[in-house]
Amino acid sequence: MPSTESYQLLLAAAAACEDKKAEDIRILALDPSESGLTDYFLICNGTNDRQNAAITDEIELRLKREFGVYPNSVEGRRQGEWILMDYVDFIVHVFSAEKRAHYGLERLRKSATTISIAELSSELKALIATTRTKTAKPAPAKKTAVKAAAKKTAIKTATKTVAKKAATKAVTKAVAKKAPAKKAVAKKTAKKAAKKVIAKK
Repeated sequence: MPSTESYQLLLAAAAACEDKKAEDIRILALDPSESGLTDYFLICNGTNDRQNAAITDEIELRLKREFGVYPNSVEGRRQGEWILMDYVDFIVHVFSAEKRAHYGLERLRKSATTISIAELSSELKALIATTRTKTAKPAPAKKTAVKAAAKKTAIKTATKTVAKKAATKAVTKAVAKKAPAKKAVAKKTAKKAAKKVIAKK
C-alpha cells in the first residue's frame, strides 16, 4: 500500500501538470498482481514539445522544492514527444497528443483503475486520519492502574519524608533551646568552683 508521502508526491505532480495547462490529466492505479513496476501512472499531454518539457520541468522543480525528491530517471526530454519520469511509486508520462493516441497506455492497462485527483486527495486524508488514530491510542487499563498505584506510593513517601523533616526540625530546635540553658548551668558551676578556690586561698 502506498505511503502518505507517495500520495502527496503524486498530488503535487498532478497539480504541477494543471499549472502548466496540461490536457487530459489521468491517474491510473495499477493492479499490483499485474505490475510490480510501480503503483500509479500519471498521464497527461501537452499541445507541443516545448509545453511537454515545461510540464516535466515544473513537476521536477515542485517535487524537489517541496519534498526534496528527485526522479530516478527521466527519458525522452530531448525529443519531447513522450517524456517519462520515474519516481518509483509512480511514473509520469507526458505525451504529445498524437503519441498518446498512438500508444494508448490507458488501453494497454485494462486492469488499471482511473482515479481522479479528488479521489486521491480523499484517500490521502483517510490515510492520514488512520495513522493519527493509530498513534493516539488510549492507554490500556493496566497501565493506568499501575500509574495510579505509583502515584499513591509517591504521595505516601513524600508525606513520610515531610513528617520526618518536621520531626528533625523540632528536635533540633529543642536541642538548640536546651544548649543555652546547659551553658548557663556550666557557667554557674564554674563560678562556684572559682569562689571556692578563692575562699581556700
